[in-house]
Amino acid sequence: MAKRIQLHVADISPSGTTSGAYQMVLMDMEGIWRLPIIIGGGEAQAIAIAMERIEPLRPLTHDLIKTLATSFGIEVLEVEIYNFKEGVFHAKLIAIMDSRQVEIDSRTSDAVAIALRFDCPIFCQEFILKENAITHQDEKALGHYGNLPDMDGTEDAHELSMAELEEALQEALAEEDYERASQIRDEIAKRKTD
Repeated sequence: MAKRIQLHVADISPSGTTSGAYQMVLMDMEGIWRLPIIIGGGEAQAIAIAMERIEPLRPLTHDLIKTLATSFGIEVLEVEIYNFKEGVFHAKLIAIMDSRQVEIDSRTSDAVAIALRFDCPIFCQEFILKENAITHQDEKALGHYGNLPDMDGTEDAHELSMAELEEALQEALAEEDYERASQIRDEIAKRKTD
């Protein structure tokens, strides 16, 4: 059986490359792998609300799905990101009802939003992480823990304030330097998770 690695949602932030899109970063429990996935605004909101344990006045779609499922005795046991084809991550919900287990195909963002509501684990096939994730060593090589490339060569990321990093991020986006913007955004995300 292929190796699976458990992940959790580490961060959600505006994508910067696509208007209205967000970047969800899934991280393994040891903090070695970081898997960025671009998701829509609605799904980002649904995930953020679940992460913050906010109770909306009226149920959102994913809350409704959970209520409907639990009303009929369906329990979501886990979520698995099982494939990556043509630039798209493929996920499934593994659910049980009356001792019968079923696998339900899902968009990854919806699967994560539902997993958070059922408080169930999120797994990813290791080969997907090897092909698409950023590792701790990759981040060091890119400068996430030292000098951020293309800034001015003198700033140390640890010496910059969050406000300075945010300003540098906006400058990189304005210049359409998305590689640098991604590196700065990752440094901001790292600080938020520390």
